[in-house]
Amino acid sequence: MAKDWLKKASWLGLLCGALLGAASLEEIRIGDSQGDFGYPNPYQHYPRGPGYVRMSWVFDTLIWKDRSGFRGALAKEWRYDEKNRTFIFLLQPEAKWHDGHSVSAEDVAFTVDYFRRHPYFWVDVSAIERVEVKSPHEVHFHLLRPYSPFLSDIGGTMPILPKHIWAGVENPKTFLSKEAFIGSGPYRYVDFDKVKGSYLYEAFEGYYGGKPKAKRLLYVRSDKPLNALLAGQIHLAGIKPTMQEMIQKNPNLKIIEDEKGWTKKLMINHRRPLLNERSFRQALSYAIDREELIAKSQQGEAYLASLGLLSSDHAFFAPNLPAYAYNPQKAKEILASLGYQPNREGKMEKEGKPLKLQLLTSTITAGGQAGSDRDGEMIQKMLERIGITVELLALESTTLDLRVKNWEFDLAVSGHGGISGDAKILNEMISPNEGAGSVNSARFEGNARLNELLRLQIEEMNPSKRQELVQEIQQLHALELPAIPLYYPKSLTAFDTRLGVEWFYTPGGIAKGIPISQNKRALLP
Repeated sequence: MAKDWLKKASWLGLLCGALLGAASLEEIRIGDSQGDFGYPNPYQHYPRGPGYVRMSWVFDTLIWKDRSGFRGALAKEWRYDEKNRTFIFLLQPEAKWHDGHSVSAEDVAFTVDYFRRHPYFWVDVSAIERVEVKSPHEVHFHLLRPYSPFLSDIGGTMPILPKHIWAGVENPKTFLSKEAFIGSGPYRYVDFDKVKGSYLYEAFEGYYGGKPKAKRLLYVRSDKPLNALLAGQIHLAGIKPTMQEMIQKNPNLKIIEDEKGWTKKLMINHRRPLLNERSFRQALSYAIDREELIAKSQQGEAYLASLGLLSSDHAFFAPNLPAYAYNPQKAKEILASLGYQPNREGKMEKEGKPLKLQLLTSTITAGGQAGSDRDGEMIQKMLERIGITVELLALESTTLDLRVKNWEFDLAVSGHGGISGDAKILNEMISPNEGAGSVNSARFEGNARLNELLRLQIEEMNPSKRQELVQEIQQLHALELPAIPLYYPKSLTAFDTRLGVEWFYTPGGIAKGIPISQNKRALLP
């Protein structure tokens, strides 16, 4: 069956114009330019947002976000007992695993214990002291300390595992039998073709949240989403701003735009000499004309990023931060203060040694998709204008991520979402502890006050006091520049309205902040 479904998808696409009304609940096809984001279970998906979203169709969390905020998922009710530092969840008694077993509080407690023994990149359970099973459908999370991101980062992100399956799994990273994909979500996993980058899911008829709207859900790799959308071969895809005019001419297609939830940024290896100097990182920022990047690389279809990292759409956003407006002369003056002078060719050198850096770049953009920007090439030229010799190396995004994770780089053009979600994203993208293992975290150790504020802000349960801490964090990030945020690309999705599915971007992002329009709530009653 796994061999035939892509062929079936192709001929269905050709018949789409004539049969769409009748087939609207049979199949939905999502186009994706990258394709392969790993197998859709917690330990097999690629550690970026698209991988998590593919997993989320199969595995449910306790709560979930829709357009209005948190709503019940496996938990029908929840509350926080401030006196005892305890989150209390009452579970849906109708919830079942895809193999027919009932979901219970034991599964929830087991999941936390399993993630403690086998860490899952997306969820940090270190703030949980213990999980108490009060009854088959009531579970209490007792915290070691106050933890303000709990609902977002644990309740709304932690996929619950079936204890009767995973209790016997000693190495989750090699567990790929069919049982590895038994979840409690609205769709069952059927097939993943790694080479083609395609996924097939089927609706779980026994889903506690109601019958899913489409019987089958497919992800197909699509290098030309505009043509595929217009031909009816796919029903939803991320699009470039340059495609808007053509799509708007089609009355069956609708375009939606996300908030500023994804940032392109310049990663800096501050473990290397010179790059560990705050003033040199500031010189880099003065040397990069971010407005020119937006105008030429993004054809003007992007927004200048805050150097505090958090989205300008975030409730805790700090205004009036240092912006390091383009000033190559200032950059040269800083280099001079560090002992660098131009040689006869205009190349900066110190004691006869030229200033050389390697810049890694890939085509990654919002939603984990492939873009066609020229950021790497343009940054190379900007840095060469102030006398820095730059070797540009273009890589696949997964290769670049691995090199950044392993500190095998000088500079790297990368990016990530989460910046409009809970402010814990600052910890994950800055802290050397909470960012450990991340493919896009600065893991910065150079400012003790900054790291102390990161610790304090996730323990502050008062929103106003937490906002003050978060705004000071942004001030220090803009001062230290452990990474240089460049811009927020305009994030757009187009979808076919004839299927009766109203896709949407989730305020604050899916789970802990994923800026992708494929929220599973769109396919639920």
